[in-house]
Amino acid sequence: MSKKYFGTDGIRGRANRFPMTAEVAMKVGMAAGLSFQNGNHRHRVVLGKDTRLSGYMIENALVAGFCAAGMDVFLLGPIPTPAVAMLVRSLRADIGVMISASHNPFQDNGIKLFGPDGYKLSDKIEGRIEAMLDKEVELALADSNMLGRAKRVDGVHDRYIEFAKRTLPRSMSLSGLRIVVDCANGAAYKVAPAALWELGAEVVAIHDEPNGLNINEDCGSTSPLSLAKKVHEVRADIGIALDGDADRVVIVDENGSVVDGDQIMALIAQSWHESSRLSGGGVVATVMSNLGLERFLGDRGLALHRTKVGDRYVVEHMRAHGLNIGGEQSGHVIMSDFSTSGDGLVTALQVLACIKRQNKPASEVCRKFEPVPQVLKNVRTSGGRPLESEPVKAAISDAQSKLGDSGRLVIRPSGTEPLIRVMAEGDNPDLVERVVDDIIGAISDQRSAA
Repeated sequence: MSKKYFGTDGIRGRANRFPMTAEVAMKVGMAAGLSFQNGNHRHRVVLGKDTRLSGYMIENALVAGFCAAGMDVFLLGPIPTPAVAMLVRSLRADIGVMISASHNPFQDNGIKLFGPDGYKLSDKIEGRIEAMLDKEVELALADSNMLGRAKRVDGVHDRYIEFAKRTLPRSMSLSGLRIVVDCANGAAYKVAPAALWELGAEVVAIHDEPNGLNINEDCGSTSPLSLAKKVHEVRADIGIALDGDADRVVIVDENGSVVDGDQIMALIAQSWHESSRLSGGGVVATVMSNLGLERFLGDRGLALHRTKVGDRYVVEHMRAHGLNIGGEQSGHVIMSDFSTSGDGLVTALQVLACIKRQNKPASEVCRKFEPVPQVLKNVRTSGGRPLESEPVKAAISDAQSKLGDSGRLVIRPSGTEPLIRVMAEGDNPDLVERVVDDIIGAISDQRSAA
């Protein structure tokens, strides 16, 4: 399929620039609305967003498109992405939409689409919608008497909070835990502190005052330094850092050390395996997850299934092979017993449950393996295909030979930014650093030559 609009996670780009313009958003509403009408009932879409200023523009454009297609729009306001995935099923909607660029800065925005089953759309369905965006869809739009209506829906925060709380045993209480939660000035700034407090924790919320411009700014899961400082300052037991749309999480232990998605998956997988809850005999992760996770699982007779980058591909593999835990090193963790997408709050609750059961500090509970030295660097591109050039191919081949069987090399274009990501890992940290720099240098030379 063409990749003119869709990337690895919906449509994303700089707000008010192609493809994140009001015009494109309206066409997406039209095309998606027409694609998901089945039967003669009143069709509905649930529409959530994070706290970006541009969310107002994109939201109104999508509403116009969906109403033109004859769909009623239920406006959820600022709410986490996993809440949209949950509510599309709870409200029996035909499609769910989240307006968010996840962990990106406020200048960017995106459109994530969910089917009526709460799962992100497949490449095939995205391709069908994309093919309609450059066509004259007006001929298929609703008659004047069949236009859709839009209304705000009350109580959605309460629904999501109750859903998150029910993922823990009824007898589980977080009483006695002092928790700092970094809301990234994003979509969970209300629901995350409320859920933790209702479960009995002492909650210190930071970065919970969004102004449309400060989402993910030096905070959240991609920048946990301020969280670590706050954990130390208030002598908290643990810190929780969400991202802008709260579908990912990283943990900070009582010493200020960061616990990434790989360690979180190892912890939950081990816990579920010991309680006979783990399905499929392993975990699904992407090519970016640390080799240490693979070794940790292997020592326990569990397999690590790897997919290409993108939580959508992780979920597809989980569904196809019957596994119930998967995720990404970045903190996207999917537990299909609870949700159809990554859920930062629900994942954090599972970690907190392990801490309560073991009655040990977070630093002891959450660090399950020693990571293999890993280096990830990005090089900005300006078009062209540098990975197909002979000098870059030679540098990659040389790096693979040097790493041998004791390491891994992953090179891929970003699906959300004009970057090429170069990652290597192995037991020799100096070698890993050197091979990454060599490849970055070769790619940079090709960019300069162009």
